[in-house]
Amino acid sequence: MTWLAAASTTVPPETTQQALGYPSLFLLVLIGALVPVVPTGALVSSAAVVAFHQTAPPFSLALVFVTASLAAFLGDVALYWLGRRGMGSKNGSRWLEAIRARAPEDRLAQAQEKLAGHGVAVLVLSRLVPAGRIPVMLACLMTRWPLRRFARGNLPACLAWAVTYQLIGILGGSLFEEPWEGVAAAVALTVLVSAAPGVWRRVRGTAGA
Repeated sequence: MTWLAAASTTVPPETTQQALGYPSLFLLVLIGALVPVVPTGALVSSAAVVAFHQTAPPFSLALVFVTASLAAFLGDVALYWLGRRGMGSKNGSRWLEAIRARAPEDRLAQAQEKLAGHGVAVLVLSRLVPAGRIPVMLACLMTRWPLRRFARGNLPACLAWAVTYQLIGILGGSLFEEPWEGVAAAVALTVLVSAAPGVWRRVRGTAGA
């Protein structure tokens, strides 16, 4: 028991959390950008809750912001580069097909129309709208945007996305004393925000019918 107590004082739990947490957050957000099935917004909000309850919240929250926005940016750029390779290939690619599969025709048509009218601003907003990122990315691919142009527009998009979901986490963390309660609240709020547009579209469709 003596060696266990000594080990616990040598490596503080908070330091261990940071050593494991930030690389895990980076990897999961990066994967979520490439394969849009990981709830990256909920991950960022949860990480922000944990950072809010640490001994140096400003520093910890800054690390969450940098980690999440950088991972999202690199993942988006990598996916766009893979999509461009697919567009230039005679046989396409599985990455391009995956992008197309997640961009319904009606959403793609809206994205193309808005992209033509507003340009980079639509790319920035697309990351803040649930399920809006992939249709706009495909519209950029079909419009033959160079990778450099996409990256320039995607950088502020990733920064705004990271700030938005981090604010949700800070809100959850400030409402509860226990971190796990804040995480649960942040995840619930993130799911609610993500589901709201789909529910609204169904309600409008039912009303229109």
